[in-house]
Amino acid sequence: MEKKMVELFAGVGGFRVGLDRLDSGWETVWFSQWEPGKTKQWAYDCYVAHFGGSEDLDGNTKRTGEDIALMPKDRIPDHTLLVGGFPCQDYSVAHTLATSKGIEGKKGVLWWQIRDVMIAKRPAFCIFENVDRLLKSPAKQRGRDFGIILACLAELGYSAEWRVVNAALYGAAQRRRRIFIFAYRNDTKYAEGVRAKEISPEDLILKDGFLAEAFPVASMDKVRETTLPEDIVEVSDNFAFSFGNAGYMTESHVTTADIAEAVEEPILLGQIVEKNADEKYYISMDKMPKWIYLKGAKRIDRTSANGHSYVFSEGPVAFPDPLDRPGRTMLTSESTLNRSTHIVADPGTGRLRTLTPVEAERLQGFDDNWTNTGMPDRMRFFCMGNALVVPMITRMGKVLDKIIEQEPTQY
Repeated sequence: MEKKMVELFAGVGGFRVGLDRLDSGWETVWFSQWEPGKTKQWAYDCYVAHFGGSEDLDGNTKRTGEDIALMPKDRIPDHTLLVGGFPCQDYSVAHTLATSKGIEGKKGVLWWQIRDVMIAKRPAFCIFENVDRLLKSPAKQRGRDFGIILACLAELGYSAEWRVVNAALYGAAQRRRRIFIFAYRNDTKYAEGVRAKEISPEDLILKDGFLAEAFPVASMDKVRETTLPEDIVEVSDNFAFSFGNAGYMTESHVTTADIAEAVEEPILLGQIVEKNADEKYYISMDKMPKWIYLKGAKRIDRTSANGHSYVFSEGPVAFPDPLDRPGRTMLTSESTLNRSTHIVADPGTGRLRTLTPVEAERLQGFDDNWTNTGMPDRMRFFCMGNALVVPMITRMGKVLDKIIEQEPTQY
């Protein structure tokens, strides 16, 4: 089987960088990156600066930087692996007006673009990334959105595993928790092997599955099961379920559990911080009171729109961030004056400052100056806040390489 990949919602290329580091023959045949509402497409420009453009089957390279909804999915090159990190949104659906057999996803939700690519191109394997709250959204119907995704995969003839991974527990520099979904067609040799070996869903989650091999599990608890309705609209209207942080789905049957991750030696924040940073990153004395307030504990009386009175409270955030621990989760607002921004004591000067763009890149496991392609510092932080932790992709790639070796050349 050829190692050909398509990367959707590519950002600055985290999936591609992670697989390229294996040097095992992966070829990215097409990608898509477009930031809605932005005149200047900084992430796209960064991606192209490193990798160049990609032609679709019409020989067009411009579509890689346009809204994926406008892309005719049959014009995407054939590929073995489809990857992408997509936003956590409201995935509610309805029957189309034309026929009760069709479904209509909420406009603008990018999951439906992934689904359309899978329908058109039938990739053997898929790896998707999302925030962990996907498992519990929306608040009024917990588990519905993830249920819709699993139901779509089942309808298309795929099985799937998922895991919430804390990158710091697997050797990274950031305590970033993200869900990874590994989906594979039920006619692959890998799927046939799972069935032939009669591996139980519990063993797949605990030790024998793709994600358990990439991210070893220490223990498993609270195993539970459910069966998804075949009608995706029924899932949208009525389904709710308490998904655990790991699980497996095949033929609409779901097994899930709460797992404890095996702990590996992390990279500490102090190991990635530079000495004697440029003066522009240091906190000025006139801004110090604001930083102290934002990072501190609070109890504030508030009144909601309907007149209900309540107390808003939040605990303190370490100020500065400790250098003997991995960094906190980095957001797109990194470096701005807000509670979530990392503040460190510069190892050279001892003075407090924000991170530098290079340190932000190191938190995500990119090469130094990866985003130094003409974009301003603010956008370098934004792109890193949107990115994934690259070494996690490399870990999964090592397992996938072994699977691909066993697959036939053609289906």
